Amino acid sequence: MLGSRWGRTPLVAAILLFFGVIAWFLGGWYSSGPLTKDTAFTVPDGSSLSSVAEQLEKTGAIASASAFKLRARIFGAGSSIKAGEFLLPKGASMSQVLDRIAGDEVLRRFVTVPEGMPSIMVYERLMANPMLTGEIAVPPEGSILPDTYEIQRGETRQAVLARMQAAMQRALAEEWEKRGANTVVKTPQEAVVLASIVEKETGKPSERKMVAGLYSNRVRQNMLLQADPTIIYPITKGKPLGRRIRQSEINAVNDYNTYTMTGLPKGPITNPGRDSIVAVLNPATTDVLYMVADGTGGHAFATTLQEHNANVEKWFTIRKQRGDF
Repeated sequence: MLGSRWGRTPLVAAILLFFGVIAWFLGGWYSSGPLTKDTAFTVPDGSSLSSVAEQLEKTGAIASASAFKLRARIFGAGSSIKAGEFLLPKGASMSQVLDRIAGDEVLRRFVTVPEGMPSIMVYERLMANPMLTGEIAVPPEGSILPDTYEIQRGETRQAVLARMQAAMQRALAEEWEKRGANTVVKTPQEAVVLASIVEKETGKPSERKMVAGLYSNRVRQNMLLQADPTIIYPITKGKPLGRRIRQSEINAVNDYNTYTMTGLPKGPITNPGRDSIVAVLNPATTDVLYMVADGTGGHAFATTLQEHNANVEKWFTIRKQRGDF
């Protein structure tokens, strides 16, 4: 009998441990959270659970982003977070936080157009928003200012689109008045066209003016701009290509491909942000004519073809080491 009792001890311990873990897991979901006061929290349009969890942790609404994501995927299966501003009550549990950002108790609602989002994707985002009503056509490329816009339930999509376009007109007019003497663009529309190329060529804010300076130099010297995004735009209307560019596409002759034409494309290739517009209206004073990715998210710039070829060789070496080939 003694041996039997001792044999059951590990099993009992395992059961107790199991239920202890369950209690801890449930407690972490339903127990009070760290918020010391009612707090307004904004979920940007298009946010993922991961990005929202990280922001919740930074805000102090939850103690751990990873713990929140794990529990939300288990206990909140089927719940989808919504864009808008939500009021998180003092001491809100993880469960309450998810209920708020997945519910309809919105203080304010927003739709976000990220910098460099093409018009076809803006159209799709507005049409997919269940808070808005009515139909719209795909807006002209470059007519929308990327930003976060407040919307009202039941508002027409056309009204929201009109605000986005009016914001672009205001921003463009303001920045055009402050343009520098070294800009190569002759009209506000040309500024949007060149800014759209700068927007697509670099995601690094600190590089925008340098990239604008590079393309400005090429325009002055009547060189081919050779911007890869201008190859892609006629194919996808600005959406990601999802594969490498083919040689036949590089050689294609059309009104956008800057590998087969000098000067600017006939129109913008995306909706550029205000900072890219500022960059082309006040480009860096530089002699650079070439750039290639440097493997860090930025670019290596060069003034001569010889320097550029050396930078290209370094980039190919990095890509080989990463297994891209």
